[in-house]
Amino acid sequence: MQKQKSKVILLPCSSYREELVYEGLKKGLELLGGLETLVKKEEKILLKPNLLKKAEVEKAVITHPAVVGMFARILKEYGCKNVILADSCGHGTTRKVIAGTGMDRYMDEFQIPAVDFSEGIKKLYPEGSQAKEFMLSRELLEQDCVISLCKMKTHALERITGAVKNSYGFVYGFYKAKGHTLYPSVDSFARMLVDLNQCVRPRLYVMDGITAMEGNGPGSGDPVDMGVMLLSTDPVALDSVFCHLVHLKPQMVPTNYHGEKMGLGTWKKEEIEILTPDGRISMEEAVRKYGNPEFHVDRRVMKHGIWEKMAKALNIFQKKPYIEAEKCIRCGICAKSCPVPGKAVEFRDGREHPPVYDYKKCIRCFCCQEMCPEKAIKVK
Repeated sequence: MQKQKSKVILLPCSSYREELVYEGLKKGLELLGGLETLVKKEEKILLKPNLLKKAEVEKAVITHPAVVGMFARILKEYGCKNVILADSCGHGTTRKVIAGTGMDRYMDEFQIPAVDFSEGIKKLYPEGSQAKEFMLSRELLEQDCVISLCKMKTHALERITGAVKNSYGFVYGFYKAKGHTLYPSVDSFARMLVDLNQCVRPRLYVMDGITAMEGNGPGSGDPVDMGVMLLSTDPVALDSVFCHLVHLKPQMVPTNYHGEKMGLGTWKKEEIEILTPDGRISMEEAVRKYGNPEFHVDRRVMKHGIWEKMAKALNIFQKKPYIEAEKCIRCGICAKSCPVPGKAVEFRDGREHPPVYDYKKCIRCFCCQEMCPEKAIKVK
């Protein structure tokens, strides 16, 4: 019996003009079978955008307010009355991060409360491969349905952050940082993310790729026009289409590789069906029409020979964060964001000089690089 393919809806969208985004999302939902196949009007629904930190919308750090707002409009027009918006932000709260972005205006217009997660509750997940439990927010656990509104961005640890990675915002507060110490390797962190998606089970994943982030993502990269939105119920397939569009082999992304192995979804192009408003297209045609071969993303092949293992054991020739002193404003957010007990980056001689790394402690989670407000931290 032939395996059913995972549908990924690819919607060309040239700008964030409200009606353009609205019509695109409506068409995308139709191609997936209709909103009525995904949610019930009486259900309690959580919209979960990527709200990494407070940033200008044009910098492509957060899911664009127009994408969030127009999806909210569609839900309200359908008759959904119990909808909230929330995220466990990297720095700040939901309300503070969306304030002044336009997302707050949309939430007011459609009467959708923006909620700050208030309490962490232990959720046991014994069937997990990597993680057997999660500390999730109470507000999340009270919902019937979760819809993930992610952003197309690069990521220093996992190469990209998209549908699978967006779910890390379900973990409550301090426990997000703690997760990096519990799952310090690229692969263990990816497997934990797969378990988390399988535990929470978002009904739908929507990716804002109209303007994406390349380079030093997910918080300090550069905006780049990609001109697409992607929708799917399979987060691995969605992220894999993202990878193809930026000429990155999807199996090189740990969340894709482990996501397929662990049954979350598929990265294999022969198992993915791409639908557009003009009909079905092949992966090759999608890349030809909408891809960007110049997109700045880590495409280096990871080696696993004996010398690489020795280098890792000796803590040499590894990816490391470093601070560009001329850009550093000595705010201390990098030190505050470091999840390592005793801190792997801290001020040693007051704030007259930038913080200093202790690479013997550093676990390469790159939380410092994610949260730097001045793009002063790079990975080399």
